[in-house]
Amino acid sequence: MVKLVAMYKTPSDLEMFEKHYFEKHMPLVEKIPGLIRSEVSKLKVLPGTESQYFMMAEMYYDDMDAFNAAMGSPEGKASARDLVNFAKDNVDFFLGKVK
Repeated sequence: MVKLVAMYKTPSDLEMFEKHYFEKHMPLVEKIPGLIRSEVSKLKVLPGTESQYFMMAEMYYDDMDAFNAAMGSPEGKASARDLVNFAKDNVDFFLGKVK
């Protein structure tokens, strides 16, 4: 299994970001073929630490072939296009193999 992790930096307009993310972006993500499940976590830093991230989204796929097919699908492309509408420079992506 593999997962795509999106780490979101705190936006200047948190209310606008969350409205767009949960009302428009996540419905697009949930239509991506091959997506097994997705999880969104709002983050808090541990005492004495700092972080530029306030939210993390994890999207799980069976394997790299399923992930690549998902990202190349019309739904995957629509999700990627939508990302620039609200998080263009405020998101970092990581790909992990789940053990």
